[in-house]
Amino acid sequence: MDQQTLELLRELTEAPGLPGHEEEVRKIVAKRIEGLAEVSHDRMGNILCKKTGDPAGPRVMLPGHMDEIGFVVNAITDEGYLRFTALGGWWDHVILAQRVTVHARKGAYVGIIGSKAPHVLTPEERQKFVKREEMFVDVGAKDKKDATKRLGIRPGDPVVPICPFAQMQNRKLLLGKAFDDRVGVAMFIDTLRKLAGAKHPNTVYGVGTVQEEVGCRGAETAADAVQPDVCLVMEVGVASDTPGFPKEDKEKGTLGKGPQICFLDGGMIPNLKLRDFLVDLAEEKKIPYQISMLTGGATDGRPIHIHGLGVPTVYIGVATRYIHSHAGILHSDDYDNAIRLIVEAVKRLDAKTVRTFYP
Repeated sequence: MDQQTLELLRELTEAPGLPGHEEEVRKIVAKRIEGLAEVSHDRMGNILCKKTGDPAGPRVMLPGHMDEIGFVVNAITDEGYLRFTALGGWWDHVILAQRVTVHARKGAYVGIIGSKAPHVLTPEERQKFVKREEMFVDVGAKDKKDATKRLGIRPGDPVVPICPFAQMQNRKLLLGKAFDDRVGVAMFIDTLRKLAGAKHPNTVYGVGTVQEEVGCRGAETAADAVQPDVCLVMEVGVASDTPGFPKEDKEKGTLGKGPQICFLDGGMIPNLKLRDFLVDLAEEKKIPYQISMLTGGATDGRPIHIHGLGVPTVYIGVATRYIHSHAGILHSDDYDNAIRLIVEAVKRLDAKTVRTFYP
């Protein structure tokens, strides 16, 4: 992975961008894409980055969602603590005792997610998991007036996880927040960067979508704007190389073993001919890949593949540990090989090839 991509991932992952609050990420995309593609927006807040190769060729959509999971303030107690509601899917076990930033009208404030101390719990309470309804954010406010008047915090303010981007002792392992799905955003930016000056028989649309984590909402209007003929969804995938996974699952999501070509997810059965096109291409170009089966989640491919008369769609993922928590870990080789596969695919997606994906 080159330094430019490392800095791109750092900038994207450290930016705040909850569902409906993607403005900072959108600004980064616009800045990074300058000179590489034509930029426009739709009314939902999606950013559309168009690079024309053959204007008479098919429209290739590369969506990556800009939003991340997080929370919003829903109430402020008399003592100045913040109650919150989740945006996106959270497992309550991973929420407690994590640092967050509350973005209010007057500034951004560091806080921590708290609950009753274990020392004062009854034996019965200690046997139970703490539910998010029992948690709160402590920003150090004296009371409700201090939180609302001096700090300017109000219901609806976003609460964003904190996790600085870092390379681990194995420099190919990257640690950060919001890999889901700033990785996908970086992927379409890097794909357009790799295509700069190259010929391709189509028009490519790198699309930063909004509100994926709350129901793939931005993808619906983005598909209306692009009217794609084929779609490769840019995403993270579930890593299965940590303790607790069956042995047979290890080959589906081991870090460093290549990008994942998803054969099934909870919202989409991929176009089988497009799927096989990608598998054959990876084998021809000796690009390592893994086959994933994700039945417990979905991607922006869910609304895109049923748009209009239908769009041949496949989801390409970068295996990531601990997604839907405050931090994740991925392997830079998987990212690089995903870009190799996508660029090679785009160069071959001419009108004749795309027609073979249709019945």
